[in-house]
Amino acid sequence: MPQILNAVRAATSIVVLASVCAPASAQKVAGLAWLAGCWTSEGKQAGSGEQWMQPVGATMLGMARTVKAGRTVDFEFMRIHESPDGRLLFTAIPAGQAEATFTQIRMSDSEIVFENTAHDFPQRVTYLRQDDARVMATIEGVRKGVKRVVEFPLLRAKCEP
Repeated sequence: MPQILNAVRAATSIVVLASVCAPASAQKVAGLAWLAGCWTSEGKQAGSGEQWMQPVGATMLGMARTVKAGRTVDFEFMRIHESPDGRLLFTAIPAGQAEATFTQIRMSDSEIVFENTAHDFPQRVTYLRQDDARVMATIEGVRKGVKRVVEFPLLRAKCEP
């Protein structure tokens, strides 16, 4: 009889752990809902900025554009999604460059930090919510032996059709 009780307890523990762990990883992407929407690049030409879709299906999709002299000079497609081990991944596809994936190293209610030390530049990507209307996006790493930090201050904007 004790063996049966131990088997039942073990099976119950597995079911409880599985039910606790599954929603937690799905909630990670949902925890970035503050990033969803349209963001204009502070101090840049109109049309420069980022746009992120709401987190759905444990994924957020985003895109960025830089405009100078009325022309798009750079763009990037982005995705935040879950790895098989439950950590979040940031995958970027910059114009004319190979896809790069960065792994979550830190996350709070107002910040997400991704890192890929093997990438040429950047090695780290950060989104920091300063308040409901401001986000600081940062890329950093070493390029040609020099440590660089590039900040992209973003202001919440109305999404235009």
